[in-house]
Amino acid sequence: MRAVVVNSFGGPEVVEVVETEAPRPGARQVRIKVAAASLNPVDAGVRAGVFGGAGERIGLGWDVAGTVDAVGAVDAAGAWSVGDEVVALHYGAVKPLGTHAEYVVVDADAVAPAPATVDAVHAATLPLNALTAAQALDRLEPAPGRSSLLVTGAAGAVGGYAVRLAAQRGMAVTGLAREGDEDFVRSLGARHVTSDAVADREFDAVLDAAVLGEPALAWVRDGGRYIGVIPHAEPASVRGVETGAVEVSADGARLAELVRLLDEGVLMTRVAETYALEDAAKAHALLGEGSVRGRLVLVP
Repeated sequence: MRAVVVNSFGGPEVVEVVETEAPRPGARQVRIKVAAASLNPVDAGVRAGVFGGAGERIGLGWDVAGTVDAVGAVDAAGAWSVGDEVVALHYGAVKPLGTHAEYVVVDADAVAPAPATVDAVHAATLPLNALTAAQALDRLEPAPGRSSLLVTGAAGAVGGYAVRLAAQRGMAVTGLAREGDEDFVRSLGARHVTSDAVADREFDAVLDAAVLGEPALAWVRDGGRYIGVIPHAEPASVRGVETGAVEVSADGARLAELVRLLDEGVLMTRVAETYALEDAAKAHALLGEGSVRGRLVLVP
C-alpha cells in the first residue's frame, strides 16, 4: 500500500509517499480502508521534528474516515464488522504509519460510526479538532454564574468547534478572530466577536486555540481558568488563574456524540481543498502559507 511518511525533518520537501506492507489488526483493533484523511497543523509539527523521532520513519496523519476492512479477535473488536463506515482518531505523533495511507490500524475503542449527513472528505475533518475542543471545554466547566469564555482563533478548526460547543452548553462566548471572519464566528453562536479589543481580566476562562500564551492569560479574571491546545506549552499561573493544556485522547464514545451533533446540524465541517495522496507535499506547502480556511484533506 501507499503511505505518507517522513524519514528526515524539514519543510514540505521531506514528505514522501512510499510503498509498504498493509498493517494487520491485533486484538482490540480494526483496520480501516482510508477514504479520506485530513491534514492538521500537528502533522506539520511532526514533519518539522517538534515531537522528536529523529532517525525513524514516521507516518503522518491523525484523522481518518473510511470503511472497516478487517478486525482483530472477534471477542475483542466485536463492536465493528467488515464493511462498517467509520471515523476515528489515530493518536500519536511518532508512529510508523499514520492515517495518510491507504489502510490504517486503530484501536477499536477509538472508532465511531461515520456521519450520515456528510461525505467521507468532510467526515475526516471531525475527529482531532472536535475532540480537542470538547475535551478542552471539559477542563473549563465554569462555576455557577461564571460562564464567560473567550476563544482565541475562533474561526479556526479547533476554535470554531469550541465556540459552537460552548454556546450549546450555555456559555457566554466571545470569539477572537481576524477581520473578515466575524460573521462566521457569530454564526457559530458567539455573542461577541472581536479582532483586537480585549480588556485584561475580562473573562472567567480562555480557551487559547490560537496559542497566544501570556497575552491570552492576561484576559482571564483573577482565579479564572486558561486552557491551551499544546501540552506543556501553557504559560505559568498568575493571579490564581488555573492554567493547563489539553492533550487530546482517542475516545470513540465521545467521538460518536460529536458525530451525532454533526448529523443534527449543531456542528459543521469545513473543507478547503482535497489532494491526492501523491500530492501530500503540495498540501503541506499550502498549509504552511497560513491562510487556509477549513481543512485540507488527502484522498488515497
